[in-house]
Amino acid sequence: MHLKHLDWPFFEPRHRELAQQLDAWCAEHLPSAHSHDVDAECVGLVKALGEAGWLRHAIAGQALGGSAEVIDTRAICILRETLARYNGLADFAFAMQGLGSGAISLAGTAAQRQRYLPAVAEGKALAAFALSEPDAGSDVAALQCSAASDGDSYVLNGEKTWISNGGIADFYIVFARTCEQPGSRGISAFIVDADLPGFEIAERIQVIAPHPLARLRFNHCRVAKSQMIGAPGEGFKVAMRTLDVFRTSVAAAALGFARRALQEGLQQAKSRQMFGATLAELPLTQAKLADMACTVDSSALLVYRAAWQRDQGQVVTREAAMAKLMATEGAQRVIDAAVQLFGGRGVQSGEMVESLYREIRALRIYEGASEVQQLIIGRDLLK
Repeated sequence: MHLKHLDWPFFEPRHRELAQQLDAWCAEHLPSAHSHDVDAECVGLVKALGEAGWLRHAIAGQALGGSAEVIDTRAICILRETLARYNGLADFAFAMQGLGSGAISLAGTAAQRQRYLPAVAEGKALAAFALSEPDAGSDVAALQCSAASDGDSYVLNGEKTWISNGGIADFYIVFARTCEQPGSRGISAFIVDADLPGFEIAERIQVIAPHPLARLRFNHCRVAKSQMIGAPGEGFKVAMRTLDVFRTSVAAAALGFARRALQEGLQQAKSRQMFGATLAELPLTQAKLADMACTVDSSALLVYRAAWQRDQGQVVTREAAMAKLMATEGAQRVIDAAVQLFGGRGVQSGEMVESLYREIRALRIYEGASEVQQLIIGRDLLK
């Protein structure tokens, strides 16, 4: 499949080669429908992505199994866009390996990196990023999970919720309040292995597009001080740096969903007979398809502008926020239009556009809701 946007100057030959190789692999290995056992499917996808070498792009450090010394944002975006176009859970599985281990790649000690990152790259260890709490989502500084120093350990108490890979991860990057200073400056980051005493899965959470999700509970969970990432009080900074790497890739995943919806809509329009002609011959259909295509291309330009700028070492706070806002909101519109083109079939379980309709909704919320992105953009403009 030739994607014309790969000819844009944002990309180097290695990016085009990556996209072509991954597209061929996805066509052969990824089913379009999900199994009933989402946990097992997710574990299997992580293993398959690791064995095929795709997870290497989510890890920094070639000696640790990564594809390069630093994470290539454009490569991450190409991977997420392509995986999302084929299978939403495959995109999720890839993304969580990167987000869940990103703090270790960015700020972990040599021992931490050596212990965790090769297993993540090989698909042998599942990672999770535990930041949100029942009363602290977008307002990270409000988190209450505590970590009290006690000898050579920290003792964690509290809860986390909406944690992706919750219940199947082998380790969690947990952000807790160590109280060096008030607000965001009193948060530290820890690597918590899933088998530690005092750590439990309090609840599995079911959502409209099924994937492993849970509420975590820490009850006097003792974590060695050697498991802290960075210095005490640097957790918020570590979290924001991690999210900064992967925020643009959320937009890329939305772009992948939108591309698939446009593809499905085009096929439906050309094959569906209506009023003595195909649906595609109706002017209203052509106008709808034109709007969908414009939305897809405008999102792609924002996504890969932000990815290219970040790979050039530029600060992309505003650009990444713009990409996430426009790509996720735009994908919702494109997918909704595709469902409309399918009519009654569009809301039937098992149809691709029905699956896409459920997949896209969460992307407008997680890793910074659309309203948060608007605040980021507005504040940056007013500086």
